[in-house]
Amino acid sequence: MGLFDRFKKGPARPDAVPCHWEPLTVLSPVDGEAVALADVPDDAFSQGLLGQGLAVRPSGRTVFSPVDGTVAALVGSGHAVGLETADGTEVLVHVGVDTVAMEGEGFTAYVSQGDAVRAGQPLLGFDPDAIAAAGHPDEVMVLVSNSAEYGAVTPVAPGPVRAGERVVALVR
Repeated sequence: MGLFDRFKKGPARPDAVPCHWEPLTVLSPVDGEAVALADVPDDAFSQGLLGQGLAVRPSGRTVFSPVDGTVAALVGSGHAVGLETADGTEVLVHVGVDTVAMEGEGFTAYVSQGDAVRAGQPLLGFDPDAIAAAGHPDEVMVLVSNSAEYGAVTPVAPGPVRAGERVVALVR
């Protein structure tokens, strides 16, 4: 740590995770346990109203980009980010259920709307203890919000996943 690092405001940005992203795939944004969207305690997610994909019960505190693309939307409270790839895939990463009610408490954005991002780059930080204290589940949803444009959106089977591993395959 250098002398001036002591004076920087806010938490340090985590390092990127090593990964290999390819078009028509979506990587896990966090380490944890992949679960089916049907198991998420929120109708909008469990019924696929916001897109197809999966949820991850996180074991970490950082959300990494699941694709190469552009930050198309960053929710002001820092709990969700929308990304768009060069080929038009729209990916929503949403931390927790009803966490918008936390009004940003426990969340840190490492990117801004319009930023170009690479798969594995840190997007958001979150505090699972703050989410739990607020009474919210902390599943991290990774959704293809324009799922209707694909012939198939196939998530991996439930089980352990690492940030940067492929968790969704797309077929046009």
